[in-house]
Amino acid sequence: MPTRFVIRTFGCQMNEHDSERLAGLLVADGMEPGQGVDDADLVVFNTCCIRENADNRLYGELGRLKELAQRRPELTIAVGGCLAQKDRELVRERAPHVDVVFGTHNLADVPRLLRRRAAEGPITEVPDGPAPGSPPLHIGALRELPYAAWVTIQTGCDNSCAFCIVPQVRGPEVSRPPEEVLAEVRSLARRGVVEVTLLGQNVNSYGRDLTRRSPLFADLLRQVGAVEGVERVRFTSPHPKDLRPETVAAMAETPAVCEQLHLPLQSGSDRILRAMRRGYTAQRYLERLAAARAAVADLAVTTDIIVGFPGETEDDFEATLEVVAEAGYDSAYTFIFSPRPGTRAAAMVDQFVPAEVVHERFERLRAVVERSALARHQARVGRTEQVLVEGPSRKDPSMLSGRTRQGKLAHFTPPDHGSPAPGSFADVVVTGAAPHHLRADLVQVAAAARHRPRIPLRAR
Repeated sequence: MPTRFVIRTFGCQMNEHDSERLAGLLVADGMEPGQGVDDADLVVFNTCCIRENADNRLYGELGRLKELAQRRPELTIAVGGCLAQKDRELVRERAPHVDVVFGTHNLADVPRLLRRRAAEGPITEVPDGPAPGSPPLHIGALRELPYAAWVTIQTGCDNSCAFCIVPQVRGPEVSRPPEEVLAEVRSLARRGVVEVTLLGQNVNSYGRDLTRRSPLFADLLRQVGAVEGVERVRFTSPHPKDLRPETVAAMAETPAVCEQLHLPLQSGSDRILRAMRRGYTAQRYLERLAAARAAVADLAVTTDIIVGFPGETEDDFEATLEVVAEAGYDSAYTFIFSPRPGTRAAAMVDQFVPAEVVHERFERLRAVVERSALARHQARVGRTEQVLVEGPSRKDPSMLSGRTRQGKLAHFTPPDHGSPAPGSFADVVVTGAAPHHLRADLVQVAAAARHRPRIPLRAR
């Protein structure tokens, strides 16, 4: 049996949290984390399959490990997550040196599968859904940050977006009971967690499988925000068609809930939105965005946009640019359409947009997004912000980095003596702006008061 492990994670926050939970399971089973592949006898890949480049990256990584596996027969390689759920036996066909393949529904079984591998040889076990009586979602996690935690409130998705493979690999929506979520949040707070991010494939539909009473997500936001010790609450990802006024009101009225909203647009063309099966029009999207901004002061908004969906014309793309310009996003995750096997969009091969056209549109979109992001950041120059300190900047260790309530990354100069520790709060004055971060000067280290009033946006 392996004794030291490393986990390589591809994909979204849900995958990152799954890796934390898997690490916790392995430690509970007697293993310890390694520093890298050369320091481990178990390498686990927790995979994503939302886009084709994630598939290619995984198989590229496995190819590079083949020679190492031949030189070190004791090395165990495991592949799990969304791509394993999708490809199943194909993983070991393409990479025969893989020892264990598991899916999205049997994460808790990995220690057992590793023991079976040691006794029986390579194994693939990818169930179609969670087994009855399987361990709860809140199995102990080995978190990277002691002061911040993800909390899964829901898995799976009941939507039928034409481009998305998530329902196939994550299954239908399953919500955790609110009392279970709150018990986990209280436990995290007792251990020093001050920031909680609620995770789900569509958090706005949380609880529909538990009760006919709605909106349960708005209730959950208020309850989590009231937990003693929790200073910041975030959530991702919501679906625009399910963003209800009650949820926006809960954001506005719950001091711990941050002024940050991720609202995926995907396209600004009504024709393409219909083809995508998104359930809203561009106008309806903008109305809901405007209502959220009117209710939540200083709201930062981010989004997802796909370029080159099958059949997208220049007029469709221009409509997207117009909506993006009107929305004025703080940032956006922009993606080139990637056909996923089994989705409706993958069958639209005769409508695929030429690669050179897609890449040209992608660059035009990026320019519009960065222009609005820079303008939003420049508007913050001279303001005082509260940041949750993360530690030295990865690019410049002489600077400290932290996140504002709006989720913006701020780099600031540390004091001459006694730098604030990671997980502490600090007040900074914004002195400069770039499309993807703020520059700032430290004002003071701030004690985290319960439901501290939001820092006024005052001039320097």
